[in-house]
Amino acid sequence: MSVRMVSERGFIGVSVLLFAVSAAATVVWCESMSSMGEMPMPGGWTMSMAWMPMCGQSWPVVAASFVGMWAVMMVAMMLPSLMPMLRRYREAVAASGATRPGRLTAVAGVGYFAVWTVAGVVVFALGAALAAVELQVPALARAVPVAIGVVVVIGGGLQFSAWKARHLVCCREAPGRGHALPAHAGMAWRYGLRLGFHCIGCSAGLTAIFLVSGVMDLRAMAVVTAAVTAERVAPAGENVARGIGAVAVGLGLLLIVRAAAAAG
Repeated sequence: MSVRMVSERGFIGVSVLLFAVSAAATVVWCESMSSMGEMPMPGGWTMSMAWMPMCGQSWPVVAASFVGMWAVMMVAMMLPSLMPMLRRYREAVAASGATRPGRLTAVAGVGYFAVWTVAGVVVFALGAALAAVELQVPALARAVPVAIGVVVVIGGGLQFSAWKARHLVCCREAPGRGHALPAHAGMAWRYGLRLGFHCIGCSAGLTAIFLVSGVMDLRAMAVVTAAVTAERVAPAGENVARGIGAVAVGLGLLLIVRAAAAAG
């Protein structure tokens, strides 16, 4: 067996193991949060307890817990679409003559998920602030079901935008295209950061849909993971993205109609 084949199997094995561990941890966290129940809100919906302290908890502890699990959850959700890119990246680095391509690939991966971890800090801050306002303003809480539908429509609409197309191309292009391949860990780190920023831009609409669908909803998580992966790895990624957008817009309009009917 060649060294290259052994290295390739090692990369696949580590990736699969990382995905399995992160997915299992995410399932445990979601089940743990679900067991705490949800808070009934005006308008006939329920608020997740992930956005507020439980008895005896401080805000820093709640924030750290959320961001930590967000980071693990993003590994489970994004690794299926990231793995082909990291694989091509690793091959390109090895072909360029760099030593230890596996280590550079790992550094790039850590940089990528560091961006998503920072995004988790922003998500928690916005989510907690919005939850606090909804608890204090019943009229705003009653508007949430309609607002969810609006967000889903907007998220679906973003799938057709030039913004989406530009970032999707960056998430699908061959590693090193337009950029020098890294020769050391610092450049690998910057490559991972750049890829992470493009991924967040590409996934903005789908991430918003996921958040309003329920950050602890495993079904929503699985659907968004499949959608992100499909548009990144399918041969006609832009067409897949538009198809996903059309489905999201239709679902959002249905949610708006249902929420309006229930409110009337």
